[in-house]
Amino acid sequence: MPLLAYLAPILAGGVTLGLLAWMLARDLRLPLDHPNERSLHGRPVPRSGGMAIMAGIFCAFAMLTIPPTLVLPCVLLAAVSFLDDVRGLPVMLRFVSHCVAAVGFAAAGFSAAPLGLLVLVVLSTVWMTNLYNFMDGSDGLAGGMTLLGFGFLGVAAWIAGDITLASMCFAIAASAAAFLVFNFHPARVFMGDTGSIPLGFLAAAIGAIGWRDGLWPMWFAPAVFSPFIVDASITIIRRMLRRERLWIAHRDHYYQRLVLMGWGHRKTALAEYALMLCCGLLALWAASQPVYLKLCAAALLAVSYCAFALTITVAWRRFSEKIR
Repeated sequence: MPLLAYLAPILAGGVTLGLLAWMLARDLRLPLDHPNERSLHGRPVPRSGGMAIMAGIFCAFAMLTIPPTLVLPCVLLAAVSFLDDVRGLPVMLRFVSHCVAAVGFAAAGFSAAPLGLLVLVVLSTVWMTNLYNFMDGSDGLAGGMTLLGFGFLGVAAWIAGDITLASMCFAIAASAAAFLVFNFHPARVFMGDTGSIPLGFLAAAIGAIGWRDGLWPMWFAPAVFSPFIVDASITIIRRMLRRERLWIAHRDHYYQRLVLMGWGHRKTALAEYALMLCCGLLALWAASQPVYLKLCAAALLAVSYCAFALTITVAWRRFSEKIR
């Protein structure tokens, strides 16, 4: 790998680690995440970690000369999300910014694609952008998904020969690793929307770019990030069927239920890490296998998630009956 490709992840992790250490050591008036109906923490915690994560990532992007197609939408999302963390913004304004970023990325990165594919890219990007925010509710969870998810994308890109994309993914993973130093339970800082929203966008965008450039199949990135995608998607569908307002805080995610049932933040995070690791390794293996083995891997994931969902649902009902 070229020297800059090695240095970019080191720079990203170093900037994030140093900035977070400085921010937490100084008596700064950082925006706080106060407990609400969705929260799993009992005291106000700074939600400024995303600023340090994105600072490290943008430094790496500058070193690697990443095209504006990816950088500009990410900057837009980081800026809007920062304002939301500091002052609070209307839900519709935030959602419009997500749509603008997704449309801009799809229009520039898939300009020759048919309309149906453009719509699919936009919808999946908007969903992944919000999904990351939904799943950022337990110590170490979103940081671990970022470290492992982008780490596997980086390995796949490196195997396929795209050194720049691999280094970009490793830089994001390195920033997440530095963030986890302060976010693993008991968390001293949260990433906030400034971190979760752009990271969700990058997960969708890089996954789409890798598929567009022939580095991996269309299903590869969703399989790698499937622990987040499945939990968030099933939870949203379940709430829609109950006709609940989706933007209202809640504790219906499977990871939230595990924490509340006594697993705690640490055990839940470690279990999720194990699941993420298995999904990433399975996706990497299946990518080079014949079609019938790809289908077997997909079936294994589907059956496993159904079993996990059913087990947690039954345990949650029993737990809810005990505490009534």
